[in-house]
Amino acid sequence: MASEEASLRALESLMTEFFHNCTTNERKREIEELLNNFAQQIGAWRFCLYFLSSTRNDYVMMYSLTVFENLINKMWLGVPSQDKMEIRSCLPKLLLAHHKTLPYFIRNKLCKVIVDIGRQDWPMFYHDFFTNILQLIQSPVTTPLGLIMLKTTSEELACPREDLSVARKEELRKLLLDQVQTVLGLLTGILESIWDKHSVTAATPPPSPTSGESGDLLSSLLQSPSAAKLLNQPIPILDTESEYICSLALECLAHLFSWIPLSTSITPSLLTTIFHFARFGCDTRVRKMSSVNGSSQNSVLGQERGRLGVLAMSCINELMSKNCVPMEFEEYLLRMFQQTFYLLQKITKENNAHTVKSRLEELDERVLCWRRQAESYIEKFTDFLRLFVSVHLRRIESYSQFPVVEFLALLFKYTFHQPTHEGYFSCLDIWTLFLDYLTSKIKSRLADKEAVLNRYEDALVLLLTEVLNRIQFRYNQAQLEELDDETLDDDQQTEWQRYLRQSLEVVAKVMELLPTHAFSTLFPVLQDNLEVYLGLQQFVVTSGTGHRLNITAENDCRRLHCSLRDLSSLLQAVGRLAEYFIGDVFAARFNDALTVVERLVKVTLYGSQIKLYNIETAVPSVLKPDLIDVHAQSLAALQAYAHWLAQFYSEVHRQNPDQFISLVSTALEAITPLISSKVQEKLLLSACHLLVSLATTVRPVFLISIPAVQKVFNRITDTSAQRLPDKAQVLVCRALSNVLLLPWPNLPESEQQWAVRSTNHASLISALTREYRQLKSSAILPQRKVQLEDTKVIIHQTLSVLEDIVESISGESTKSRQICYQSLQESVQVSLALFPAFIHQSDVTDEMLSFFLTLFQGLRVQMGVPFTEQIIQTFLNMFTREQLAESILHEGSTGCRVVEKFLKILQVVVQEPGQVFKPFLPSVISLCMEQVYPIIAERSSPDVKAELFELLFRILHHNWRYFFKSSVLASVQRGVAEEQMENEAQFSAIMQAFGQSFLQPDIHLFKQNLFYLETLNTKQKLYHKKIFRTTMLFQFVNVLLQVLVHKSHDLLQEEIGIATYNMASVDFDGFYSAFLPEFLANCDGVDSNQKNVLGRNFKMDRDLPSFTQNVHRLVNDLRYYRLCNDSLPPGTVKL
Repeated sequence: MASEEASLRALESLMTEFFHNCTTNERKREIEELLNNFAQQIGAWRFCLYFLSSTRNDYVMMYSLTVFENLINKMWLGVPSQDKMEIRSCLPKLLLAHHKTLPYFIRNKLCKVIVDIGRQDWPMFYHDFFTNILQLIQSPVTTPLGLIMLKTTSEELACPREDLSVARKEELRKLLLDQVQTVLGLLTGILESIWDKHSVTAATPPPSPTSGESGDLLSSLLQSPSAAKLLNQPIPILDTESEYICSLALECLAHLFSWIPLSTSITPSLLTTIFHFARFGCDTRVRKMSSVNGSSQNSVLGQERGRLGVLAMSCINELMSKNCVPMEFEEYLLRMFQQTFYLLQKITKENNAHTVKSRLEELDERVLCWRRQAESYIEKFTDFLRLFVSVHLRRIESYSQFPVVEFLALLFKYTFHQPTHEGYFSCLDIWTLFLDYLTSKIKSRLADKEAVLNRYEDALVLLLTEVLNRIQFRYNQAQLEELDDETLDDDQQTEWQRYLRQSLEVVAKVMELLPTHAFSTLFPVLQDNLEVYLGLQQFVVTSGTGHRLNITAENDCRRLHCSLRDLSSLLQAVGRLAEYFIGDVFAARFNDALTVVERLVKVTLYGSQIKLYNIETAVPSVLKPDLIDVHAQSLAALQAYAHWLAQFYSEVHRQNPDQFISLVSTALEAITPLISSKVQEKLLLSACHLLVSLATTVRPVFLISIPAVQKVFNRITDTSAQRLPDKAQVLVCRALSNVLLLPWPNLPESEQQWAVRSTNHASLISALTREYRQLKSSAILPQRKVQLEDTKVIIHQTLSVLEDIVESISGESTKSRQICYQSLQESVQVSLALFPAFIHQSDVTDEMLSFFLTLFQGLRVQMGVPFTEQIIQTFLNMFTREQLAESILHEGSTGCRVVEKFLKILQVVVQEPGQVFKPFLPSVISLCMEQVYPIIAERSSPDVKAELFELLFRILHHNWRYFFKSSVLASVQRGVAEEQMENEAQFSAIMQAFGQSFLQPDIHLFKQNLFYLETLNTKQKLYHKKIFRTTMLFQFVNVLLQVLVHKSHDLLQEEIGIATYNMASVDFDGFYSAFLPEFLANCDGVDSNQKNVLGRNFKMDRDLPSFTQNVHRLVNDLRYYRLCNDSLPPGTVKL
């Protein structure tokens, strides 16, 4: 015993030293090694048992329990049965003796260690494991301990980790399911008895302003006065011990509900009890009690009660999240909803003392006091509502006794009284789910569309009006000013933009359902704000330096700021609704849309004419951005109606051309003054985008003859004019090019005036590329640094414009693409001539290859075969092994991008049908396999790999006959004549590369390549080909199984399982008779007996679900056996 005593003292001093802040990392490592070595000794647990019963040092106790945990989970198989019995008997005794005095984290760890023993030994060797837990729960002294044990058992046994065999996992779940009814009964009893015991003392509550809360809505929700009465009982005041027990019981229930199926074990009385406790979260009387009594003790009690409400809602949400509801459980579900909506009514009930919002704030705060990171009751309740609408609404709506419209009224109140922005966003998500549900319901039941809409019309109009009010400063200034409009989130939007976008999505969905109502609600609001904006003209005065806005009073400036912000939001709303005026409803809603477009055209012209964007204001930091934003948003809103203008042009234009011509001409008058480098970029880009939409989507024949457009042509082609910023320059050039290239709608080919347009396009491109084409002579000579930078700028500016022009017409008619290529031809040849001179400047090469890639994708037919061959040959000659290595290994991400773009160009080439580019195949494959692949194969970086494997896939997919010459005879007499195989060495090398990629850690590459192999099998029967079947099939299956065993790509378990099945199914006989025995024979870390068991458990199923289940069982059990064997003491004899 002395040695145990001495060891304990030594351990205590080591632990104290380890956690002392003066101890060096070096010394900590030494202590750690010492402790690990001690833990590995056979019999170390005896010392630990002594330490646990004899020390008060937390570190020592935690270490001792870790030794036990390691012993049970990793070495249990090799522990003698006598020792196991001793441990099974001593640890529970230790827990019983000390559970009240141990720190909670030590007690919980000890519980887990005992549960770990149960996980291994119950019921065979530890038959009273579960009975002991039930006895602990039933004995009042140990109820909390029993509940902790129960929750730990649910966590560790219902969903165990992989250190158990599949058979044991299944056995444990079955054993637990057998106990569910007993356990739920016990938990119900505990909660009910505590509630009843404390309700007696609260039988005569003090008079309360909320005592008459069961209105008509409540009885319609609950369908029974007795249930309403029951839920209206005052909430009992619980003592600390009772609250603690209730919280443990509710935590147990929440975890049990996460895995047990919905069944009659979950009784009505249990549900009612849970709902009683859910009231703790929403009853403000609880809060009042603690504030009346005043002591800090009572406020802690109030927080605990709030926590009970949160835990009860967690239980309800676990049940709610199950989509599969047995018939016999549906009635329970209905009862749950009725009771929860009673709670919702309590939360949103207004009375003199409390507005709804302050009540929600209280509920939010009360729980946040309890624990900062805790989810508040309101969040839980919102989760419940989301689950109700997304999972169960379709099921419940058909019940006549469930009042959906009244529910929506409560949800409406709940939404618009949320105390936080996040809470409001979450509620908007719920409305979005509801509107989606309604839209799909109407689409599937067109016959009673009107009846459905009439039922919900009032609720939707109310929702629309309130959401619109919420985005306006006029109604909601205090809240909106809190929103951050500067910091970008992960989706690259500010908090304000997110708020507006989510609100407008709800508006748009209501518009889809009730177009007339939505329009008549929105348009008058827009009109009001437009009047203010259009009325600003009278306040513009001319000053010495320019124009000034003569509004200076602080209050007026603030009101103007709010009105402009609102106008900007409403313009976005009007733009968002553009899609609901086109297509089949164009004629029916024509007048509404025309009114909107006329207003927008008027507003944009007004803004450009009085140059509000350049005006001086009293508060420039606020009003100037507001005026610019309104102007930009009016242009963007008009752009959103481009498709409507296009439909107007094709359908109505002939009857009333003047109206259409006037709209387009006025819009262009508004755009032209803004296309200047002096205009703020936000406004300039909005104008450019609108110009592009008019040129590309609307395409009126008269566009080219409008003076405003000719003015833009002259500005862009005038070399002396200051160049626009890059983005704007690219957009304007795209618009001008499209005016000349795109066919005019509603006109026959003979009236398209292609000859004139072709000449004009050639001169446009010639003007845009003048400096670039002059580089051809000078770029070949060596350049000084300054000169080189200037050259790079010209290349960048020209190629970005040309690439965009080609991209924008790549899907258009042949004639458009022909004219485009004729205009570009000289610039393309210049680019090819310049390419070798810049091969070592990866930033320039990157831009050039981007341009060539776009050319190949859009204009390869127009370029013709000889020139295309010349380009490819030039690239193949330039990208030598040395150049590729330099780009990939030494030039960082730009160099890799260059190679990736080159491979993308080759992807386009190898996909081309016909025989034209087939001669390049050998050199492309050779480049891939002999030059690129060796450089990247061993690198861990994913750069270039994805593009290379996509190219290899395209080579196989689009050039299958390059490898497999299929004859008609062979396909008719399958099995008699095998397909002829050509270029076998190249095919094998490609497959080898695919196989190697599965051994690398990059999960994206793994997923992509697995998909490619599966696609080749689906389309070309890859796995059935003789060469694959006889030399590669089982190598691939082996690699996939090893990947599963090593858990390196666990996210792809399902995909790997399916691919393994598809490969094995080609030759099931070979798989079961040869591959599987050989695979098991080569498995290290398992003995022959275990291998036999693994083989026997793999049933000879030939259907996909059973086969993949067998694969996952094999993998799990193989890992389990290895774990067991690794933990056995050396020299252990296994029988």
